Amino acid sequence: MNPCVHPGCRGAYEADGYCNECGRARPGGGAPSAVPQSSYAAAAAEAAANAPTSATPAPARTVSPFSSALTGAMTGAMTGSMSTRTRGTRSTRSGSREIEIPWVAPRNPSDVIPDSPVVPEAHRYCHQCEKPVGRTRDNRQGRTEGFCPNCRTPFSFVPSLRSGDVVNDRYEVLGALAHGGLGWIYLARDRHVSDDVSDRWVVLKGLINTTDPEAMAVAIAEKRFLVGIDHAAIVEIFDFTRHADPVTGDPLNYIVMEYAAGQSLRDLRRDYRNEHGQHVPLPLSQVLAYGAEILPALGYLHDAGLLYCDFKPDNVIHVGQQLKLIDLGAVRRIDDADSPIYGTPGYHAPEIGERGPSIASDLYTVARSLAVLAFDFHGFTKHFRHSLPDASEVRLFTEHESFHRLLLRATAADPYARFASAEDMREQLLGVLRETKAAETRNPQPSLSTWFTPTRRSFGVEIGRVANVESSAVTPSGPGAPVDFTQVVPALPIPQVDSTDPGAGFLATLTATTPEERIAALGAAPVRSPEVRLRLILEMIEAGRVQSARQELDSYARDEQDDWRTDWYRGMNALRDRNPNAARESFDKVYSELPGELSPKLALAAAAEWAGDLGTAERLYGTVWRTDHAYVSAAFGLARLLTRRDQRDAAVTVLDGVPHSSAQHTTAQVAAIRILLSAPAHQRNIEKLRAAAGRLEGLDLDERRAVVAAEILHSALEYVKTAGQHGPGTELLGWPVDERGLRFGLEHSYRDQARTCADQNQRIALVDRANRIRPRTWT
Repeated sequence: MNPCVHPGCRGAYEADGYCNECGRARPGGGAPSAVPQSSYAAAAAEAAANAPTSATPAPARTVSPFSSALTGAMTGAMTGSMSTRTRGTRSTRSGSREIEIPWVAPRNPSDVIPDSPVVPEAHRYCHQCEKPVGRTRDNRQGRTEGFCPNCRTPFSFVPSLRSGDVVNDRYEVLGALAHGGLGWIYLARDRHVSDDVSDRWVVLKGLINTTDPEAMAVAIAEKRFLVGIDHAAIVEIFDFTRHADPVTGDPLNYIVMEYAAGQSLRDLRRDYRNEHGQHVPLPLSQVLAYGAEILPALGYLHDAGLLYCDFKPDNVIHVGQQLKLIDLGAVRRIDDADSPIYGTPGYHAPEIGERGPSIASDLYTVARSLAVLAFDFHGFTKHFRHSLPDASEVRLFTEHESFHRLLLRATAADPYARFASAEDMREQLLGVLRETKAAETRNPQPSLSTWFTPTRRSFGVEIGRVANVESSAVTPSGPGAPVDFTQVVPALPIPQVDSTDPGAGFLATLTATTPEERIAALGAAPVRSPEVRLRLILEMIEAGRVQSARQELDSYARDEQDDWRTDWYRGMNALRDRNPNAARESFDKVYSELPGELSPKLALAAAAEWAGDLGTAERLYGTVWRTDHAYVSAAFGLARLLTRRDQRDAAVTVLDGVPHSSAQHTTAQVAAIRILLSAPAHQRNIEKLRAAAGRLEGLDLDERRAVVAAEILHSALEYVKTAGQHGPGTELLGWPVDERGLRFGLEHSYRDQARTCADQNQRIALVDRANRIRPRTWT
């Protein structure tokens, strides 16, 4: 054997090209194709086994005869048919401003060493027959070493190393931290790096039971594909070493890795208290931030061809403002069909036993962990082992519907219905995080979508439009005036074009100007790609060719299964067909598919309002508007529905949030004026009338100014008739607030409207109205 060339290593390369000491590959010999890692398992996390709601058993080992063929099928599913569910442009947002991680102080190494490290009796099982061993019987404490009463296989749950032991003449052991799924975890001081000024603390991971050949094989396998891990959110592997067992003299393998001196997410969840000192779950925004920070680490492993398999709060350490993914002892290659499968009840996916692990099952464990951290998930290892409680049982689900939908998709029974990748899940999680922070802080959290275009125009902005001037009425039609929902379709965002689609270039050069010309051009396109077909469907919808669009959608759905864009365009087509209930059904599916996106919520709100479900519409409009003020249609929708509930002040506040940079800012201010004027007569007062007039004076209006002025003066006239005169010096828009003065003001406004009116009949009607409203005079 050739000696290892890496500095400080005294090992040699074996026949497979790897060093028998440090585990590194021979230069030029080809490193492993995948590089996962193990760690010190959640030191204090596993020690906190008595935590009431988040306590989890030791990893339950499930050995599966998972075949190579089935492994390949599942792997293909993650990159094949599932990818059609999330087709479109993508962006990575690591370090984005919406992720805020609280500070957790590092812990003194000596403070984390338990006095008597021991494997809890509830976690002691025979490695051979998996029957309980070492349990208390007849008031006799369970043995930590002995023989299985069922199959007589030896067992040992005692740490091999003690304080003061030195491993490989280098690592001075401080003590046993705890045990992980596959081994004991020790804290040690690296003598080669430490000095009189500072110590370099490392973690050594060994084996729970040194007589377990399967565990020994796993440790050796870990040595092979833990080399080369390089990710900020994964603990670093420093070394591999061997040390003779103090009792038997047998050589034991140890992995030497970075020590993260923080707390596990499980500990943080267990210890968290509110301002009243009560134990409560972690804030949802903090939980979502944890998920957003740790998913890239899983994505890194997946890109390297590895599966984590045993994600849970115990295995994530929070130190400072950083997260570290630790115990990767259950990591396996995606195409591994032979190794034992490890997982923890309550976290691992239901298909693991038959199909084996996959990217989808990894993401399932992340979602389950988020649920455990975010609410009191009682019974998650038993009654709800593979399900979530009903929304009616969890207040958090009703308050944060998007979070509920995120969990539902990530934990779907069908792995093909889950997120296709860690990046896809993270992007939707970030959207839910923005919604959550907007609700918590009352500050918008805008962001450009990588799935949808911005809204193409605004709908429903004519709140309380003025009545026909030919009628005898002189008041606005009121905030409850019908909305023209046929204008929703051309206003809604549309899915972004996939730049990798073969027809993307053709679509970029499409110059036809009319809908019929574009339909003809798309029908004769040189390539009939998914994007070309979807654009043809959109043009048919907007041209009102509902039946043709429906037929094209049915054909597209047969060819491109599980593409969420089919439901999006079906919803738009149903709106064009004046069928809001069918539109709701389609948009609801898109919402569940993309729970972090705002466009499906806006579309669903419009369909719900049209269908008469005003409560759902108001809630969704509110979510969209609170999160991003670029969705102006949501502001008008929310204001419209608040006014219907006589919440006029709240409606006006919403409209005041329409940015000055928006093309609809002036329209929003006019709508606010009309909402103020729409209050019942007994709720009107001179202050509200002045507020309406002040808004008008601050607006840059053309001919609409006279129209709105007339509405204000007419409301004031009604008020004066009810409440009486307001004394000298009281004016509104420059007119005295008495019946005579207000009548002169109205006459002036109607004549101003007549001078700018292009329609002769309307002009005559306005002059007649001016003559009727003016007070009696001698001239």
